[in-house]
Amino acid sequence: MGVDGLKDVLGIWLGKNESASFWVSVLTDLKARGVDDILITATDNLKGLTDAIKAIFPQATTQICIVHQIRNACKYVSWMDRREFAADMKNIYNAINEQDAALALDELEKKWGAKYSHAIKSWRANWNELTAFLSFPVEIRKIIYTTNVIENLNGKIRKYTKNKLSFPTDEAVMKAVYLAIRQSTNKWTMAQRNWGQIINQFLILFENRLML
Repeated sequence: MGVDGLKDVLGIWLGKNESASFWVSVLTDLKARGVDDILITATDNLKGLTDAIKAIFPQATTQICIVHQIRNACKYVSWMDRREFAADMKNIYNAINEQDAALALDELEKKWGAKYSHAIKSWRANWNELTAFLSFPVEIRKIIYTTNVIENLNGKIRKYTKNKLSFPTDEAVMKAVYLAIRQSTNKWTMAQRNWGQIINQFLILFENRLML
């Protein structure tokens, strides 16, 4: 999302795997094409992605998607406890600030830690990136705590390409993905809701880095 509040797709990259070196190459390409700074990133916890962002755009605030974290933690929880565990996790990401979130995680560990230690560890292992959004006003939190925008776009790409069992070349893959993205982004004509208020918050929080 740019300073005009509009969503955009900055590129398409094809790689054999999502390694740290792959993400470094993607971010290096963006920087070479004129992306001087990134204020906030919202990503799922792909291997090496957060480290790559910090290496290429060291000033960026990195937020790991809360929805992905909920799913990740629940993988370690038995089906019979999953609903209650998920309800208790809400106290973490619905907290007023990072301090209250930390207390909520401590309470979660007291209740479930002996039974589901790996679920708790999944929160602690990426704590700074999972709670970065809590340092921002509520209006900004709503647009950075999850990667749902990206997931929605991925869903449209899959819908566009699902009838293809295979692609003869990498070029054919890129063409299909490009057409799917173009079809979706043509509808991105409206700025983020309450963008006037949000951009003023950004200008205060990033006064030395954000220029209109």
